[in-house]
Amino acid sequence: MKTIRAQVLEAEQSAVLGPGDDERFSGYGVMGLSFSSGHVLAMRRFPVTSVGPGYRSVWLRRPSGSWTIYADAPPAVSCARYFGAALEAAVQCPITVIWTGDSAFSVRIGGDVDLAWDLELASTPVTRAMTAVLAALPAAVLENTAVLKAMGAASGPALRAGRLGLTGAVPNGQGFRAKPRRMWFVSRSSASLAGQDFGSLQPLRVQTRLGDFWIPQRGIFLIGASSFDAFDPARHLPASVPGAA
Repeated sequence: MKTIRAQVLEAEQSAVLGPGDDERFSGYGVMGLSFSSGHVLAMRRFPVTSVGPGYRSVWLRRPSGSWTIYADAPPAVSCARYFGAALEAAVQCPITVIWTGDSAFSVRIGGDVDLAWDLELASTPVTRAMTAVLAALPAAVLENTAVLKAMGAASGPALRAGRLGLTGAVPNGQGFRAKPRRMWFVSRSSASLAGQDFGSLQPLRVQTRLGDFWIPQRGIFLIGASSFDAFDPARHLPASVPGAA
């Protein structure tokens, strides 16, 4: 059986975009991970997108509730394209994601940010069952928003992750559709920002969200795809962050 690392690297090398006129992304990431300090981290790695070059991003929520998205591509073609209206800042900077073992990897942002984040993934009977179901679904099923709503409503309690939203609207107004195919839990993690340790893994007292995208109350790592409505300047907000120069 292939290791988690091998499956992720295979997804990295063979990522393709499905058909459609919407804005499409293929890759993997950590949906969200909360710590006892009140910080929340998330990570995205999309080797291919329909709006620009592939990129890496890290989402950071501080205990105050403010969000920053760091990405190694410009905001207009990365996550701020969809979430900018809810951010305190969107920062373009180098990000490294390095696998350190068959089920472990590290995320680093250097310079003034100085983020160090280490993670270990694990397979469980629940994630194996979910992966078997998700991998078998025809692609057309994961385009159906009614199916995605039902999947999200059922998956949250099954995964003990609070509310999950696989479809809805992002802060900038576009509709989104998350299409997971393979899943693992984050079993261990540590993180620090400019030397400040985030403490242990711990669900937030009140679950947080960005638009209709709820940050899971436990760490979930996914391989899959996502899509968003094509940008319409008459209906959607630009990638810029409110108040930014």
